[in-house]
Amino acid sequence: MQTLKASWYGFEKHWTWYRRNWRATVVSSFLTPVLFLLALGFGFGSQVRSTELLGGMSYLQYLAPALVVITALQGATFESTYAIMSAFMWQKTYIGMVATPITPAQVLYGQVMWIGSQLLARSAVFVVIAAVLGAAAGPGILWAIPFGALAGLAFSAPLIAYSARLEKPDSFTTIFRFVLMPMTLFTGAFFPVSQLPEWLLPVVWLTPAWHGIELARGAAAGTLGALPALGHVAYLVALSAAGLALGVKYFRRRLAV
Repeated sequence: MQTLKASWYGFEKHWTWYRRNWRATVVSSFLTPVLFLLALGFGFGSQVRSTELLGGMSYLQYLAPALVVITALQGATFESTYAIMSAFMWQKTYIGMVATPITPAQVLYGQVMWIGSQLLARSAVFVVIAAVLGAAAGPGILWAIPFGALAGLAFSAPLIAYSARLEKPDSFTTIFRFVLMPMTLFTGAFFPVSQLPEWLLPVVWLTPAWHGIELARGAAAGTLGALPALGHVAYLVALSAAGLALGVKYFRRRLAV
């Protein structure tokens, strides 16, 4: 209970900042994904016929649940790189927090709680807009909200641990170019991964994006089986837990007083 209460103080700190500065992030958080949906779903999608590979859905309906997951992953990447380094080195907010009875692990838990809430909010707003635009294949798209947030956390937690070890932000550019971008393009969001070369598939299966997209799209189409769903969720939870454990280790090492 003490840990939860202390972590909540960290969450409140982020919420206080966000209430005053939400306008600075609204475009990247909510508007950009909607533009992708309009351009690719309505524009490019109008030239794509519904086939068996798309599960009988229109391309717009095929794309929408995957974009929920991709939106969460992109948001998780931004929240887990520069924001973490800033709190350690530039704004030094973590330093100030551990000067109180709050421990380094509780600082991390508060940060993860905040990122998780952000991912849920972004996913929910996107699903509502997609439904209004007619991009929802059915009520199952609501499952894209928790599945998108879970996939985002599975990528965010290890990334926070990695960011906590760095002294310079130089390698973040590499992550954006060579991890986030390929994960966005080649994990099934825009076309079935069965169209990729077979040698690339094991790499795709390791990404949280593929597991999240399989969950969200399967739920939206009503084709998600219980056993595959359990396997995808277990993998994402394991990634999150491993990242959190590493994060606790590096936060304690860096914030030790």
